[in-house]
Amino acid sequence: MKYKRILLKLSGESLMGEQRYGIDVKRVESYARQIKSVAEQGVQIGIVIGGGNIFRGMSGSKKGFDRVKGDNMGMLATVINSLALSCALDNEQCKNKVLTAIRMEPIGEFYSKAKAVEYLENGYVTIFSAGTGNPYFTTDTGSSLRAIEIEADAMLKGTRVDGIYTADPEKDPNATKFDKITYDEIYNKGLKVMDLTATTMCKENNLPIEVFNMDIEGNLEKLMNGEQIGTLVY
Repeated sequence: MKYKRILLKLSGESLMGEQRYGIDVKRVESYARQIKSVAEQGVQIGIVIGGGNIFRGMSGSKKGFDRVKGDNMGMLATVINSLALSCALDNEQCKNKVLTAIRMEPIGEFYSKAKAVEYLENGYVTIFSAGTGNPYFTTDTGSSLRAIEIEADAMLKGTRVDGIYTADPEKDPNATKFDKITYDEIYNKGLKVMDLTATTMCKENNLPIEVFNMDIEGNLEKLMNGEQIGTLVY
């Protein structure tokens, strides 16, 4: 396997599957199968899931919500998604733990690096929910933070597209894909891969990012086996 310990960032929007809102059970089950197949090969997996399928703080603030309360709602949305993935992993007999950045026992255990690393080393898929626990930070930043804290070898960003393009491939048919790209190129070209805080954290801590399409079943294992299926940011 290409990496021994990874932080897998999953998009909340992807959890909608074919629906316009909420959680598509088939999509969550597909994710759980893919995660289990990699975990069974000894890879230590930490996971962060977005909450955009339920509520997004930034879009809420545009509609008149207080930004801090809106972001708190978004954090709770990520906890709901984390519990859904945990259920799907349970059904696959894949042992897992949900840790929360805000105290909410007994829904999940309060996050600490020591606890997270202990679970990872003992073979638990460890899901980090509630972002960083602070408003004004996205789940991309939460992912970067957790990946750096747990000393992951890489951050894998599972999305609906198969990598990073010169423009949005869903809107521009002439968009071309990058196999590799540097952090600086992302800044200079103004590409919206992640928010700038998250990208800067990865750059400063030399954390490679792999962007790939998680919605095609088997892709996670292919990437971990070294196949070139996404875009590497370095």
